Amino acid sequence: MKKYLFTAALLLAAMAGAAQETYENAKIVGEDLNGTARYVGMGGAMDALGADISTTGTNPAGIGLFRRSAANVSFGLVSQQDGEKFADGKTTNMSFDQAGFVWAVRTGNNNFLNFAFNYHKSRNFDYILSAADRLNGASQNKLTYVKQAAPRNKPGEPYDPLCLLFPTNSEGVPDHTHPYASCNQLDYMYADNLNYDGDENMWYYDPASAYTFNRAHKGYIGEYDFTLAGNHHDRIYWGLTVGIHDVNYKHYGEYSEQLDGFGLTVADDRKIDGTGVDIKAGIIFRPVEASPFRIGLSVATPTWYDLNTTNYTTISDGSTSASSSESYDFKLYTPWKFGLSLGHTVGNFLALGASYEFADYGSLDTRYETGEYWNNWGDHYTSSASDDVMNRHTEQTLRGVSTLKLGAEYRPIPELALRVGYNYVSPMYEKDGFKDGTLQTFGSYYSSATDYTNWESTNRFTCGLGYNIGQLSLDFAYQYSAQNGKFSPFMSYENEYEEFKDYNNVCNAVDVSNKRHQVLFTLGYKF
Repeated sequence: MKKYLFTAALLLAAMAGAAQETYENAKIVGEDLNGTARYVGMGGAMDALGADISTTGTNPAGIGLFRRSAANVSFGLVSQQDGEKFADGKTTNMSFDQAGFVWAVRTGNNNFLNFAFNYHKSRNFDYILSAADRLNGASQNKLTYVKQAAPRNKPGEPYDPLCLLFPTNSEGVPDHTHPYASCNQLDYMYADNLNYDGDENMWYYDPASAYTFNRAHKGYIGEYDFTLAGNHHDRIYWGLTVGIHDVNYKHYGEYSEQLDGFGLTVADDRKIDGTGVDIKAGIIFRPVEASPFRIGLSVATPTWYDLNTTNYTTISDGSTSASSSESYDFKLYTPWKFGLSLGHTVGNFLALGASYEFADYGSLDTRYETGEYWNNWGDHYTSSASDDVMNRHTEQTLRGVSTLKLGAEYRPIPELALRVGYNYVSPMYEKDGFKDGTLQTFGSYYSSATDYTNWESTNRFTCGLGYNIGQLSLDFAYQYSAQNGKFSPFMSYENEYEEFKDYNNVCNAVDVSNKRHQVLFTLGYKF
């Protein structure tokens, strides 16, 4: 069995287009509760109450309730409760979370036409994930061995592997559309340096006794919303938002296995960046003229992302190493979102809000580029097609997500506001979902990591206070969010036939969590 590494550099063959993988995409499409301190302090349950600039990203009709122009800026700290510093990742980070303004224009008696611009950080990626467990003979490199050597058909039938490292067409030309072309960057690295002996044309693997895993995620998605909203006779409020999403994500992780007599570490450095565009529309109405009770409805189109991802991955035994790097473009279309909200006020001292939102993440559309062209004005465009294989995997792995937001604000005196809020976000992942490294798809081919986490539901608890000094407002919010998950270092493989049980490669899922504390401060001014 080979127990050494050749120092080498690997570069996978370039392909015309590529698509991303389900679990990597899921990191991009989720959203945090973030915005102004008032919005966060009330749990974001302001979609029907309105009159807060953060509603540009949820129900833009809320901007129609402004009767005066206003500007806000928000910043604070985000701290991970159960994390330990790793690489350049920190457990506590400063965060610039929001900045925007509303320009209110009276167009008649109780009629307004309002314009707004708002930036907010819709996703904060700062998080350190750590896990460790025994492997009892399973290993990541054995997964590569299994994909090459384990037959997936009945005993006695011709050899039918899960994937081939270097498939070719009938003319002997490399063919990455071959039915068995589902090997990834790690498979190539293991094959060249550990699992395959070219002289003997033999496959090997090294069993592992245990593993450790650490990864530092960093970055954010910034959302820039441009909103037009109106107020019709103080009974009907409407709004339309065009949003631009700026993705800045990166991670660095190290996965180490203790093999027979030596250790092996895979270090993966990946970055995803790009932009996306969506449109949001909403309406709020008061069904009873004499009552302040309000009902809100909202809808958001998919966010049409145009993204690029790059990675630099190494495998090392401590003395020698090999590396692989890739860069490719892909597109990602998120699902439609639908919202229903209720709001009510009692005098000038109590506001109550509730919101419900639904998005079917199983319908996430991962796309690969099929070509590029320029129009007569020199504008550059790319055409794309759905990655049907990966999309079927996404449909089996992700599910529809319901988000419930509840919030209240109490004013004991006109200048002081006390706020509380709660969110429940249902799980995005199926309990039996896994990162399938045997898919014949570009997303699997370009993958440089085998780990995945099936995150469970999210609970958020918020509170806050605000104080007005004339036209100036000072607001503070605190948010605690908690989410548990099941982490696996690689997919498990179990053959249904007793004759092939030696190929089984099973790892346990271990418990991980993401518990975060956020403090947020907003400075506002009305004019």
